[in-house]
Amino acid sequence: MRLWSFDPKYLDSIGLVALWRESLLAKKVLQGKTKGYVNHPQLKRFKDSNNAIQGINFYLFQVLNEAIERGYRFDKKKIDFKKVEKYEKDIKVSNGQLKYEFNYFLKKMIKRDYKRYLLFKNEEKIEINKTFKKVKGKIANWEKTK
Repeated sequence: MRLWSFDPKYLDSIGLVALWRESLLAKKVLQGKTKGYVNHPQLKRFKDSNNAIQGINFYLFQVLNEAIERGYRFDKKKIDFKKVEKYEKDIKVSNGQLKYEFNYFLKKMIKRDYKRYLLFKNEEKIEINKTFKKVKGKIANWEKTK
């Protein structure tokens, strides 16, 4: 499971569809509707927030918006829009985490979508997913670095 901290606009089509599916799984985990993935490190920041369910719904909303922009038809009924409206941005992501994830993403793009890699390889100002609040800092302690 990978819930990217950067704006989903950077993702290729495979990555965007995968993010939608993984975000839906994350929502089920946070709702207590699965037995697996309950201790997945990607979910720590949501669990540590004031309202994980509002946060994951807002995150799904960001992915949905990008999908709509591209002409995809994701099922918007999977999002609780009442939770989206009430979301207060309280999940922090460090600039170190953002940079680490973006570089990890770029390495994937070298093999999967070289044109996309070339498009973003020199990106200096990485836009964060609107779910999160950017702060100064290093890679998150929950991140499994390679």
